[in-house]
Amino acid sequence: MTPVELSRTVLSAVRRAVDGGELSVAVPARAVVTLPGPGGCGDYATNIALQLARPAGLPPREVAEILRPHLSGAAGVADVAITGPGFLNIRLGGGASAALVREVLTRGPRYGHSDTLAGQVVELRVPYDARAEVIADALVRIVATQGGRAEVRHAEPVNLRPVPAPEDPAPLGPDAARWALLHPAPHDRPRITADHLVQRESNPLFRVRYAHARTRALSRNAAALGQDSDPSDVRGPSDVRDPSDVRRPSDTLSASATRRPSDVRDPSNLHGPSDGHPEGDLLAALAEYPHALRLAATHRAPDRLARHLVGTADALLGFQHTVLPRGDEKPSAAHRARLALAEAAGTVLAGGLSLLGISAPDYL
Repeated sequence: MTPVELSRTVLSAVRRAVDGGELSVAVPARAVVTLPGPGGCGDYATNIALQLARPAGLPPREVAEILRPHLSGAAGVADVAITGPGFLNIRLGGGASAALVREVLTRGPRYGHSDTLAGQVVELRVPYDARAEVIADALVRIVATQGGRAEVRHAEPVNLRPVPAPEDPAPLGPDAARWALLHPAPHDRPRITADHLVQRESNPLFRVRYAHARTRALSRNAAALGQDSDPSDVRGPSDVRDPSDVRRPSDTLSASATRRPSDVRDPSNLHGPSDGHPEGDLLAALAEYPHALRLAATHRAPDRLARHLVGTADALLGFQHTVLPRGDEKPSAAHRARLALAEAAGTVLAGGLSLLGISAPDYL
């Protein structure tokens, strides 16, 4: 079951509770499904009970208790737990991770697109400033992924005024210049330095673009070995470890940031953090991508997308060395599944960079 399908399953559970007279609320248009936060468990979590508590006139945990049996009995759901004030934490049955990878590969660059902003026009009034115009340009594409339309105008009152760059970023080149302006939050002052050009682990843009190039290299090398990709045997957090141990992509990024930065002259030595089940980190990053896109669109914050791409890249770099057979090892179903997962990561990295207006080279 993919996140989109799970969202529909949550809404179906609400509808059954309403039809059965257990809840007196209007069924919402959508249910947000994300990875579990701190203290959560399982594969996914939803705050639907907190969303419905006020209109239902009930405490959130009581709403969650009403919805729990309707969710537990849904096809593809193995278990449902309630944590915190009323979050429903959902553990999926077998095949959920394979379905996620298959969805990414099937939808390609359109993975993560939704109708969250369908029919809405987002007016962006910006000053005559290079950074504001670059952010607005990225937001036009990001808002479109959610079904909306962004219109950019130079008019008062301004509603998008990021901290200007301290100097002209053009000497960095188009890709590095855009990253330098988009990666920091709008309220942070961007750094316009040559650090954005170095091919080192300490450069987030390099890690993202290199990770994409590695996925392309893995596909080429696999083809040379006669190995194809097949997501059927992809294993996720529920299959390989305690479901309560799911790390979010931001956790992977934080772990990477705490390591001592080193000059990586041989990019093949770039490996992200791994806890023994790197598939889980990468699957978490893929599953969270649609949510990152929604936040970037609704909060007018392309930096959220940029930071998510860094987390995805770090997860891929911690996983890449497991994809191809080693030595006399023959390609197996596990290798085909890992290749499919790596190719899905490449799809997300290329799609995200494209939305930011940055190229994703096949060779780096």
